[in-house]
Amino acid sequence: MEAVDRGRNLFPRSFKEELPLAVRAEGLYIYDEEGNRYIDGCSGALISSLGHGVREVTDAISEQLRTLSFAHPSRWRNRAIEEAAEEVASVTPGDLNYVWFVSGGSEATESAVKMARQYFIEKEGEGTSRHLVIGRWNSYHGSTLGSMAFGGNVPRRRFYSPMFKDHPKIQTHYCYRCPFGLDYPSCHVKCARELENAIKITGPQYVAAFIAEPVVGSTVGALVPPDEYWPTIRDICDKYGVLLIADEVMTGFGRTGKVFGVDHWNVVPDIMAAAKAMAAGYVPTGGVFASEKVVEVFRKGSGVFVHGHTYNGNPLSGAATAATLRYMKKNGLFENARMQGEILGEALESLVEIPIVGEVRGKGLMRGVEIVSEKVSRNPFPRAKRASAVVTAECIRRGLVIYPSGGMVDGVDGDNFMIAPPLNVTSEQVGEIVAILKEGLNAASDILLTAPV
Repeated sequence: MEAVDRGRNLFPRSFKEELPLAVRAEGLYIYDEEGNRYIDGCSGALISSLGHGVREVTDAISEQLRTLSFAHPSRWRNRAIEEAAEEVASVTPGDLNYVWFVSGGSEATESAVKMARQYFIEKEGEGTSRHLVIGRWNSYHGSTLGSMAFGGNVPRRRFYSPMFKDHPKIQTHYCYRCPFGLDYPSCHVKCARELENAIKITGPQYVAAFIAEPVVGSTVGALVPPDEYWPTIRDICDKYGVLLIADEVMTGFGRTGKVFGVDHWNVVPDIMAAAKAMAAGYVPTGGVFASEKVVEVFRKGSGVFVHGHTYNGNPLSGAATAATLRYMKKNGLFENARMQGEILGEALESLVEIPIVGEVRGKGLMRGVEIVSEKVSRNPFPRAKRASAVVTAECIRRGLVIYPSGGMVDGVDGDNFMIAPPLNVTSEQVGEIVAILKEGLNAASDILLTAPV
């Protein structure tokens, strides 16, 4: 088959875009078929937290393939997944000591919500009315119908919203564009206190859980809440007997400079979902972490979680997860993420001098940049200008891969991107990333501010 014909049977992410062919990767770098080198400045999609080709992980996966590749969890235990659970429980906050393993982030959040629903069935009986999950606008919890229903990313929801049961939403902590027109701290964190209003309006007897990302991911580009936000949310959930679900799919396992995002505010959720960095992209893996409170209700009740997928708790995922976490702890990657994150954050502050950069934000090695057409008004570029795509293209042209997104202003307009290199990035590599990013942003600024719509 001619090279030009390869991939012709693939249904791609886009029929309108011709992507380069990745042929190998090593450490921080990915190489295409022409030998061009790219810095993986966003860890794939905040997944490849160890970079590429870590032998300790690949060897563990290979060994597991040779011994036991699959054993259905309805019939068998396996040592690999039990060891992975021990490794995970050693770093989870508070009493989140139990892990339900899945294959990815969408499965994790949807499993977490189902766990919350069954928790109240076990506790109050099958007649319980608690079934709704309050989410936030400008959130993303996955691409399944269930996860989109309690998520609040308008561009992703638009086509499919007639197909799912919707859930209540509150505004997120978007201080740069406060939805209430207020300023921090005189706002008294109204964005958090809105949860209580939503619970009252909905009826506490109908609300099972509240779900949110500790630091908002791709939808608003590493949006960090005020310090009072998460403790206030925790108090409100406790007041009304609502379970708190933290979506740590992006933020978990060191990304923000702490092991988990909630650790920044010393808040322990009742249920936590994670994926991505959990096995560093080597094997599709995710998990739901349940607190002692939740587990005890299941244990005293039916004893069975009425839920499951074929690849729940498979040995290969277990081997990859355990090896990834051992490597992280052995090499001090949580601390490195904190230190290099501070260096990255300080270096990125200089980007605000570029005409199209409105705000730089984030924690650890999860940093976001919001793009605007004018700094004072904070007006976004019209969607037709595809501002984030222009920035991405200029960075890739210079050998840097970033993570773009948009639509956060009104569901249509608004552009941002994230910088999120692997947790073992060095100071020298951080400097190289920032230097290329500045060049790409300046080039994109010239294009966007001069080209007609």
